[in-house]
Amino acid sequence: MDLEQGHIYHLYNQGNNHEKIFFTSANYSYFLKKIEQHIAPLADILAWCLMPNHFHLIIAVPSESDRVSDRVTSSHPVTLNSSIAIMLRSYTRAINIQEHRSGSLFRERTKAILLGTGQSEKLKHQNRIKTERTGASNSEEEYLQTCFRYIHFNPVKAGLVQKDVDWEFSSARDFTGMRNESLINKKLAEELGLKISSE
Repeated sequence: MDLEQGHIYHLYNQGNNHEKIFFTSANYSYFLKKIEQHIAPLADILAWCLMPNHFHLIIAVPSESDRVSDRVTSSHPVTLNSSIAIMLRSYTRAINIQEHRSGSLFRERTKAILLGTGQSEKLKHQNRIKTERTGASNSEEEYLQTCFRYIHFNPVKAGLVQKDVDWEFSSARDFTGMRNESLINKKLAEELGLKISSE
């Protein structure tokens, strides 16, 4: 997993052997605090969804390195990759104690799918004009929106709830105004045209 500055990624991982990673409501809350502590200082969180045996995040890694410069361990800056690994190890330790278990909780590798470059509205508009002239689809924008909707629809697809906003452990409620958490960068998400499906 190599997360480059100025790019948007879909991060996800699941329980080893598809096993549960969240056992109580407090576990979900604790994992969100870990995200806030280890990922939010280094990347903008555009969406998230925690499921009983896996999690999804859409993050935008900023082009500037100013956020990273404040996080120094000894003489080495903490990278986003290492911070994610630290977060998962820390959460695993807590769950292993809680559940009287040992060993890895998550699959060995966290997946990172490149969704786009997080272009400004001006650049996106220029690309739309080019797209209209050539007749090609704006796949980067469509892929980002499709992934955004997909992760919020995950609990519905799994039969856990009837509507995406019924699932407490995702950012769907933040985008519909039902809740106002500070974990996501809602302004950036809206600038990128990300919307919860009206269906």
